[in-house]
Formats: sequence, structure tokens, C-alpha cells
Amino acid sequence: MTQRRDFLKAAVAVAAVSGPLALAACSDTGGGPGGQSIKVGISQFVQHPALDAATAGFKEALAAAGYTEGENLTYDEQNAQGEVPNANTIATTFATGGFDLVLAVATPSAQAAAQAITDIPVLFTAVTDPVAAGLVSSNEAPGANITGTSDINPVAEQLELLTEIAPEAKRVGIVYSSGEVNSEVQVELAKEAAGELGLEIVEATVSNASDIQQATTSLGDVDAIYVPTDNVVVAGLAALVQIAEQRDILVVGAEAGTVESGAVATVGIDYGLLGQQTGEMAVRILKDGADPATTPVETSKEFELVINPGAAERMGVEIPQSVVDRADRTIE
Repeated sequence: MTQRRDFLKAAVAVAAVSGPLALAACSDTGGGPGGQSIKVGISQFVQHPALDAATAGFKEALAAAGYTEGENLTYDEQNAQGEVPNANTIATTFATGGFDLVLAVATPSAQAAAQAITDIPVLFTAVTDPVAAGLVSSNEAPGANITGTSDINPVAEQLELLTEIAPEAKRVGIVYSSGEVNSEVQVELAKEAAGELGLEIVEATVSNASDIQQATTSLGDVDAIYVPTDNVVVAGLAALVQIAEQRDILVVGAEAGTVESGAVATVGIDYGLLGQQTGEMAVRILKDGADPATTPVETSKEFELVINPGAAERMGVEIPQSVVDRADRTIE
């Protein structure tokens, strides 16, 4: 991981967040359990299983800490439907909405919130590289009113899994959104890992979900497809999976929701747990007065190997028994 962090720091210029901090400290107003009701805004970039799970996990953590919706907690949940202008509008509305804390789910929503909201705590989740996205000065010391959890996934291990399932694979296609920094970071990590594994990465970019089918077709003669945690592609995954099934091409994902939606396997993040981790950070801010500026960005604490035998059969792929035996979860 040290090599990866060094690579990312060297490759991307850091956009430091400046300006005076005037956070609305909920600990001073007695918000939450035993005090007045608090108001939390949630801006989710698009609806798909991974981001939905992260949002649900966040709310579960607040509930476990004594924040009960309808009693001492009010949520305002908004979804940008995968459109950056919508994310910007939501963030602008939240900036003057009297919120105690805002959760931004996925990189585009987090970038919008960071630009628009400067005087209340903002937490992000499902952001691959917060530094590259210009959200924080550093993961160790964010420096402003925003911090959260990164969904940086074990790309090298995921490609190793791909080669374990398909040992003869040489060309691996990746379809990703040209507008998502998180995807660009993952593609660079995939290229780095591919060299050590003797793989060639073939890229195709999309601007929206309607481009996925054409982009997947344009990959040409690839032996497998790797799906990063790209919000546009994951939301429109069915189009990619359909072509992979028609051509008997292995699809390996970067998280469990992708496998549930038709990929063959992953060793990746549990987004529900990542959301809970973010919710626990929110509790420390709301109840204990923790300062986002000095609260380090956190990463997932554990990964899981998930397989989908049905998807493998539809793609003409046989999952090795060694993978089956160590799987944490099997999609039936």
C-alpha cells in the first residue's frame, strides 16, 4: 500500500482547502441524545447497491448511538441521479439549510459539498482518493470542515483473483467514467498491478450509462473485464454483463454489490460496514465535538471474497475450487 500511496501523491496535485472554519459545533448545542433534535443532510450521487448500503450503514451507526429518526434526528436525503449539476444544486441547498452535519456519498457529491459547504461538518464516504479529489489536504490531517472514509480497494488483489479464475487471461478490459477521479485512480492502480501480473489493460471511457454497451463492445478481444467502483458503470452494469455473457468473458468487480448484480467475483469492501464506520465518525463529531480538520480519513477495516456461481456459468467460466473453498459469501 505504501507504493500505491506514494504513486497517488506524486501523480496528483493536491488542492488544499483554505478559509476560516466556523463549524456549527453540535456538542455546544446539546444536539442528539439528551438534547435538542439534530438535522443531517445526505447527498448521494446515484442509486446503486454499494452506495445504498453505505447510506444505510451510516444511518445504522447513528441509530445505535441513540439518534432516532423522528425523535431527536431529522434526515433530508437527496439523490443526484448521477448528474454533477444535481449534486451541485443539492450541496448549495444544504449550505443554507440549517443542518448540523452533511453526509456526501461518492466523489462527485463530496466535491460539490466541499465547494458549497464551509461552516458545518461534512463527512464523505465511498470516495476512493480524497486527496486526488481535492477534498482534504492530506488523509492524516484533512485541514478543513470535511473528512470521512475512503473506499480505496485492493486493486492488485482483485486482479490476482482474476488471474486465479482465468489463468490464461492476458488482456483485461476496463470501462469507466471519464468524469470520475476515483475511477482514474483505480485504472492507474490496475495498470501498475497488471505489469507485475503479465496483463495488458484495455480502456474504454463513458460519459453516462447509455454509453456502456458501446464502450464494452469497443474493448474488442479481451479475456476478462474488471469493473472498478465507478458510479456510472456500476449503476448501468446490466449492459456490460449482458455483453460479457454473450461473449463468454469473465467479469470481476471491485465490490460485493457488483457481484450481486452479475459479476463473477471480488475481494472487496463491504459498503454497509464502510457506511457504519462513517456513521461512527459522525457520532464523534456530533456528541464529542471532534473536529473534522484533525480527524484522519479512515479506510475499510476488512475485505470479503464474494463469488457468484450463477454468473460464472452464464459467462462460461469455472470458478476454481480453491476460490470456492475460501469464499466469505456465495451469491445464490
